[in-house]
Amino acid sequence: MHLTFGEIMMRVAPEGNLRFRQAMPGKVDITFAGAEANVCASLAMYGEKTRYLTALPDTPITQALLAVLKGLGIDTTCVLMRKQGRLGIYFLETGANQMSSNVLYDRDLSAISLAAPNEYDFNKALDGVHWVHVTGITPSLSENAYLSTLKLVQEAKSKGASVSCDLNFRKKLWNWKPGRSSKELANQCMSQILPFVDLVIGNEEDASDVLGISAEGTSVEEGRINAQAYEQVARQIVERFRNVKRVAIALRESISASHNNWGGMLFDAATDRAYFAPVDEKGEYCSYEIRNIVDRVGGGDSFGAGLIYGLNSKDYGTPEMALRFAVAASCLKHSIKGDFNYVTKEEVAALVAGQASGRVRR
Repeated sequence: MHLTFGEIMMRVAPEGNLRFRQAMPGKVDITFAGAEANVCASLAMYGEKTRYLTALPDTPITQALLAVLKGLGIDTTCVLMRKQGRLGIYFLETGANQMSSNVLYDRDLSAISLAAPNEYDFNKALDGVHWVHVTGITPSLSENAYLSTLKLVQEAKSKGASVSCDLNFRKKLWNWKPGRSSKELANQCMSQILPFVDLVIGNEEDASDVLGISAEGTSVEEGRINAQAYEQVARQIVERFRNVKRVAIALRESISASHNNWGGMLFDAATDRAYFAPVDEKGEYCSYEIRNIVDRVGGGDSFGAGLIYGLNSKDYGTPEMALRFAVAASCLKHSIKGDFNYVTKEEVAALVAGQASGRVRR
């Protein structure tokens, strides 16, 4: 059983590439989304047993939200329903070409930001669980959300479960402690969580923003990635947090909002070896070229979910194969509307095997 913990929100977006000023008043697309819920959804799509833990107000909208999760086969019996607090919302304008996508958060006073650690039944939530996944997003919401995340990973490790954590730095959040910058607060809090983590996941800039560990020759703003430098980033993370067994980095080169190159690295501390995917016929790193992106939001979460699935499966249980599965899964996510990655493990396996033409299947 896999358990993920974090905030799930309502996602509001205009149709296509419209901006809110163009779309409103009028129709908008409403779905549900959140980093940890995205991971849970992917694992459920792969046929894994999953449980999701969060805090929500009891309203008709959240009942609809829970119905979506249950429809994917996710166990929601441990969700904390509170009288105080609200459902968080995020608003998304999808960019194209040289126009960036833009996210506006409306998450203050959400149920999960108000819930104290002692309100959750962590023992029940961890029953039968062998893997727990958290991110750096939920701790960024409030001190309560941070302390709840920390308590969960501590209890998970005491029960022998493996723990993964996606650093997921969000500069628009991490503002709940006066006098501390977002990066300072993220560093302080995540440095307390990471000693209980086995697998650290991040994107090409998370390690720099959260831990102050940067990759040489990389400029995220310019879309320039030095993939090989992330091996040293991973080694520095492992040296700082001796409990960490593996470090995974999603590598995105943003040529434009509609055109990205996509790949990943997985560093295995036990063998002191870094793996890259995808690779060409010579075994050299050669990223997927993704043009005409449908929706990139949730791409990192699908990478993390693919990695968790791969490392726990028979077919992809080695670091090399787990990484290939993760990168292929997240590549496909860029063609799926919404945060959830509605792809099957068979579709991911086909891309891993080199079937990338997109031909109609009859």
